[in-house]
Amino acid sequence: MRQDWPSGWRCKGTLSNLAAGVMLLLFRPFKVGDFIDGAGVFGKVDTITLFTTDLVTFDNQQIIVPNSELWGTKIVNHSHFEERGVDLVFGVSYSTDLKKAEKAIRKVLTDHELVLDAPEPFIAVDKLNDSSVDFLVRPFCKGEHYFDLRYSLPQLVKEEFDRQKIEIPFPHRKVIMEK
Repeated sequence: MRQDWPSGWRCKGTLSNLAAGVMLLLFRPFKVGDFIDGAGVFGKVDTITLFTTDLVTFDNQQIIVPNSELWGTKIVNHSHFEERGVDLVFGVSYSTDLKKAEKAIRKVLTDHELVLDAPEPFIAVDKLNDSSVDFLVRPFCKGEHYFDLRYSLPQLVKEEFDRQKIEIPFPHRKVIMEK
């Protein structure tokens, strides 16, 4: 045993993990199968023991987190509610007819089979940036379809903008040169 470690360090860590494990099992902020974000990691809960919680990441890595680290931080349970909102931002040029752009976005959402009718999708101008007018778009879906929707909508909106001749701007910089 290393001489510079305080005596009892192992016991203290074990006891705090045990206490946190009891709290996690008692209060159940998440269950096996839920997607959580906590202690700086994100993944699907695979196992909950008295001492650790095992997560599996999207790229199939196992992360073993001491329960005291999870219990001592903010835990976001992405699976808690059956329905989830998907926040997306789409920028259009300042010359774009905003009603036309909103209509194009709404069409994509209406046509997408995973977007729920209720609650109704939220679409609004969110920011006036240097080179774009940004729409905040929040459709709702069943929790298990969150990532399907999150990663299919940008392409579908881009394709609809192209069909409607709606410009998606790139950052502009104006340079003035004087003699």
